Formats: sequence, structure tokens, C-alpha cells
Amino acid sequence: MYMIKKITENEDFDSTNFIIFLHHWRKPLIIITIIAFIASLLFSSSYFITPQFKSSVILFPVSSSSISKALLSDNFGNKQDILEFGEEEQTEQLLQILNSNKIRDRIIKKYNLIDHYKIDSNSKYKNTKLYNKYENNVSFRRTEYMAVKITVFDEAPQMAADIANNIAELLDSTKNQMQKERAVKAFKIVKAEYLKLKKEVKQMEDSLTVLRKLGVHDYESQSEMINMQLAIELAKGNTSGVKALESKLNILAKYGGPYVSLRDALEHEKKQLSLIKAKYEEAKVDARENLPQKFIVNSAYKAERKSYPIRWLIVLVSTISAFILCIIVIIILENINKFQVKKKSRILSA
Repeated sequence: MYMIKKITENEDFDSTNFIIFLHHWRKPLIIITIIAFIASLLFSSSYFITPQFKSSVILFPVSSSSISKALLSDNFGNKQDILEFGEEEQTEQLLQILNSNKIRDRIIKKYNLIDHYKIDSNSKYKNTKLYNKYENNVSFRRTEYMAVKITVFDEAPQMAADIANNIAELLDSTKNQMQKERAVKAFKIVKAEYLKLKKEVKQMEDSLTVLRKLGVHDYESQSEMINMQLAIELAKGNTSGVKALESKLNILAKYGGPYVSLRDALEHEKKQLSLIKAKYEEAKVDARENLPQKFIVNSAYKAERKSYPIRWLIVLVSTISAFILCIIVIIILENINKFQVKKKSRILSA
């Protein structure tokens, strides 16, 4: 372009001369342009460039991955709507999972991509070639609306659609599996603590049952009533009644303290048992149940037209480029020729 600018600035090369220049060199320009047109048509055909078909899946992440928090938790301040779409954080998490080797390796194995991509299985760098080909054909990106778009290119249109849909399906199982490992361990811890506390409460209840059989039912009310009755019997001078009441007081004196301690401890432990039972139920749900991790907006379908190469664009760019390049080359050659002619004339005039 700089050369053209310099030439156009020359007094011998104005717009009229440029048109004359094009007319003068019309034959080579037309021939080269036609050759470039035919060559681009030929080399952009399916004989040289394998057509690629595109299929896409668009999905939104969910706002909450925890079933218990979304459905069972009583903490309404932190309770999340199970039907709510996720935001930027959840979208980034999904993108990271989609790019993981767990999904990639399962897709490669299921569709036998090493053969489908025609990669030599005996090659020293077969995995590197396979992964590079996979990354070139499969891509994930965040849309402007915080959704995730899965795009798959393949020479087989149905294969592209199947891989895209399968990746979306594997997203659920992969994320659930990752969370399940942690949820199962958490459930085992809570379960052990729950069963331990439940056993302790049962032992306390059994101990209270034994004390009740000995006559201690309600220490405070019993001792008050017996003391009131004892005073009455003493006033009456009823010796046998006094002895019977004193016997009951002796039992209360012996077992009343343990009864009160057990009763108060049991009340506290039952409250703790109620709390941990709620955690136990939540942990059990998280460990055993699954929920979808995404909302599918668009599923992939078999493409009817190829997406690559864009043949008309290749032909257009190639033809125009060849035409411009030809003009530049001719201009350079003409100016070299003029320079040589001037040089010779100077030598002859000298």
C-alpha cells in the first residue's frame, strides 16, 4: 500500500493513468484473477478441506446443588429456590467441570474418537494429538446472559449432535459424583454421631425406668407431698403412717439426686438428638439423592448444512487478494523497469 501511495503521489501516475494501467495489463490481471478464482473453488472443496458440521447446546446452571438446603432446611434465611437459575459463580463452576478430563475421557472412550479422528494408535504422541483435536472440535463458553454454550464440530453431523448432547448429560453425573464423594463421607460422620447419641438417650431412659420402678417418679412433687403428709401423720400421732412415709423419703433421698441429674441430662440430650437427627436426614438425602445440575435451553440437533469451510468467503477473499497482489507486483516490476531505463539513459548521456 505504501508503494501504491508513493506512485499515486507521482505526477506521472494519477487516477487516469491508473485506469490506463489497468486496461493495459487487463489480460494478465484477468487471467490471474480467474486462475485464483478457480484455484480457490478447487482447494476449498471437500476434496481438500473436510466439511465440518456444528451442533450446540445452551444451558443454565442451577442456583443450588444441595438438595437438603433447597428442600429440607428450616433455615429460611439461607434457603434457596430449587427452580432459580444460577449466576456467574455457578456458570464458572460448570465451565470448569466441562473442561475437566473426566468428561473429555468419557466422550473419547464412548465415541472411539482416536479412530474417528484417524489418529495412529501406535503414534508416540497419540494422546497429545487426540486431545488437541478434541479441544479444536469441542468448545465451551459463557454467553452474555450467563448461560453456558457447548459447541461441537465434526465431519459427521449426527456425531456432532450426539457428542454435544452427551456432554450436557455427563455434566450432571460428573458434578453429582464429585459432590457425592463428600456428601457420603459427611453422612457417615453424622450417622455415627446420631446413632451414638440415640444410644446414650436410650440408656438414660432405661436408667430412669429403673428409678421409677423403685418409686421415684417426680422428685420435687413427691418430696413436697410426702413431707406435707408426714406432718399430718405426726400431728395425728400415727406411728405406722409416719414409718411408711419415712421409708418413702429414704428412697427419695437415696435415688432423688441421680433421678434429677438423669432427667435434666436426658432433656438436654433429647434436644441435641432432635437437632442432629435433622442434620442426619439432610445428610442422608444429599448422599443418596440426585438433582439435575442444569436447565437445558436448547438441545443439539443434526445440522443440515456444513459450518466450515465457508466456501464463498474463501473464494471471495482469495480472488480479491490475488487481484490486488497482482497489481502490486506489476507496479513494482514497472517501476524497476523505469528505474533501469533512467539509469541507462544517465549513463549514455554521461
